[in-house]
Amino acid sequence: MSHPHPELKAAPPLPEGGLRVTALGGLGEIGRNMTVFEHAGKLLIVDCGVLFPEETQPGVDVILPDFTSIRDRLDDIVAVVLTHGHEDHIGGVPYLLRERSDIPLVGSKLTLAFLEAKLKEHGIRPRTVRVREGDRRGFGPFDCEFVAVNHSIPDSLAVAIRTRAGMVLHTGDFKMDQFPLDERITDLRAFARLGEEGVDLFLTDSTNAEVPGFTTSERELNPAIEQVMRTAPRRVIVSSFASHVHRIQQVLDAAHQYGRKVAFVGRSMVRNMGIARDLGYLKVPSGLVVSTKELEKLPDHKITLVCTGSQGEPMAALSRMANRDHMIRIGKGDTVLLASSLIPGNENAIYRVINGLTRWGAHVVHKGNAKVHVSGHASAGELVYCYNIVKPRNVMPVHGEWRHLRANGDLAIRTGVDPDRVVIAEDGVVVDLVDGRAAITGKVPAGNVYVDGMEVGGATEASLKDRLTLAAEGVVTVVAIVDADTGALAEAPDFLARGFVHDETTFEPVIPVIEKTLATAAEEGVGDARQLEQLIARAVANWAFRTHRRKPLIIPVIIDA
Repeated sequence: MSHPHPELKAAPPLPEGGLRVTALGGLGEIGRNMTVFEHAGKLLIVDCGVLFPEETQPGVDVILPDFTSIRDRLDDIVAVVLTHGHEDHIGGVPYLLRERSDIPLVGSKLTLAFLEAKLKEHGIRPRTVRVREGDRRGFGPFDCEFVAVNHSIPDSLAVAIRTRAGMVLHTGDFKMDQFPLDERITDLRAFARLGEEGVDLFLTDSTNAEVPGFTTSERELNPAIEQVMRTAPRRVIVSSFASHVHRIQQVLDAAHQYGRKVAFVGRSMVRNMGIARDLGYLKVPSGLVVSTKELEKLPDHKITLVCTGSQGEPMAALSRMANRDHMIRIGKGDTVLLASSLIPGNENAIYRVINGLTRWGAHVVHKGNAKVHVSGHASAGELVYCYNIVKPRNVMPVHGEWRHLRANGDLAIRTGVDPDRVVIAEDGVVVDLVDGRAAITGKVPAGNVYVDGMEVGGATEASLKDRLTLAAEGVVTVVAIVDADTGALAEAPDFLARGFVHDETTFEPVIPVIEKTLATAAEEGVGDARQLEQLIARAVANWAFRTHRRKPLIIPVIIDA
C-alpha cells in the first residue's frame, strides 16, 4: 500500500497521455469532498463540498477546499460533476463560481435543483447540464458515463471517466440497499460491465469501511418511526438533515398513517422539501403538510414537526428549542426523534441538545436507544462485493478519515488487488495514472480555507489560535507611557484584563519587569515603538506564565510622553 510522505515535493509536469488525480478535500476528513482530474491540458472536477467546523475552530461557519492549485487554470476546467446534493459535495460550488461563474455544473435533477436554490441565495445563475443514469457525455477530453447509486439522498450518481490514460470509476457516496424506498438500487450490472471493459483506477467511498457486514435497509427503520407516531402522547418533533428525502418520506408516511399533520420548520428544510415535492421525489399525501400557523388550531397528539439540527448545530431549530430560544416550546409529553447519524466530532454538541430537550420534559428517541437511523454509506461487505465485481487494476480510497481510508485499502488487498496498486493519499497529494499504474508523484497546497461571516480565507490558523487563546487564557492589554528622551516609564502602566483572573494588586510585580525591559532597550539604543511593544509583550507573557501558569494574549500599547 503506498502512503503519502510529509517530504513530498511539488508534482512534476504530467507525462504525455497520463491522468492526474488530486483530491483537494475529503481525504483524511469527512466532508468538503473535491477531486480534480487532469488530462490532455484540461481539468474535470468531481464534487465541491464544505466541511463543518469543530469546537477548535471558533467563529468559522464552514471550511472550503483550497483552490490555490487550480486558480491559475480556471479556464481549463471543462465541468464540475456533482455526484449528489449533500452539503459536503455541493456546498463549495458558490465559492468556486465566484472565481469563474460560467463553469458548467453537471448533475442529476434533484442535485441541480438543490444547488440552484443555494446559488440563488448567492445571486449566481449557473450554467447547468442535467444528466441521469445511463447517460454518456463528453467534456473536453473526458468521456463521462453516469451510473445509478443508492445513498441517503435520491438521484445519487457514480461516474465512470474514460480518458486515453484509462478508465476511472468514482462511486461518489453510495451504499447497496437492496430494498430502497425509491426502488432505485445501486446498478451493480453497470459496475460489472465497466469492470469487464477494464477499470484502471477505482475511487471508493471509505466512510463505513471499518463497519463489518452490510448497511441495513432504510425500510428497517419503519417499525421504530411508526412506534413513535403511534405511542407519543403529545407532539412529535423530528430532526433530520434538510436533504434526507428518504428519511423524511418515512416520517410523512408514518404521520399520515396515525392521523397526524406535519409542518416543516426552518428555512433550509422548508426550501428543500418544497423542491423535492415539486420534482416528485417526496410523495406527500394531500392535506398532510400544513403551515405552522395552522398547527396552532390542532390538538397536540395530531402534530408532527420536521426540523433541522440533528447535529447539534447552534443556530439550527432543534438546538434553539433545547435552549428555549425558539417559538416552539418543548414541554412534558413531547417526543423528539433524532433521525440521523452522529457525525464524528459532533457527539458533544448532540448530547448537549439531548440533555437540554430532556430537561424540559421531552422524551428523546435517537440512534443510541432505538433503530431510527441507518447510514448512507457502504459497509465492508458491500465494498468487498464491489472490488470483486469491478476487479480494478488500481484502487484509491476516498471520502474518509485516515482510519477509514486504511481500512478500505486493506479490503481491496484482501480481494486480490496488488498492495503496490492501492494508493492511500491525503488532501493535496497528487496521484498519476500512467501506463496503467497509479502512483503518488508529489503534492499541491491544500490547506483549510475558512469562511467566517462574509470573509472567505480571512481567518487563518494563526487567528484561530488567537481565538482559542482568548477563550482559554484571556487577554491582557498593557498601556505604557514612555518618555521619548530617556526611554523610561513616564508613569505606572495601565493593565486592562479580560478572562485573566486578577485583582487590583495582581499586576504590581510586573511593573519592575517592564522597567527593566525598557532600561535594557534604552542601553541598546532600541527606540522604535513597535520593537518596544514586542519586547514588553514577551516580558509580560513570560512573567504571566512563571507566576500564574497562564498564557494570556498580551496586547502592548506604547504612547510617547
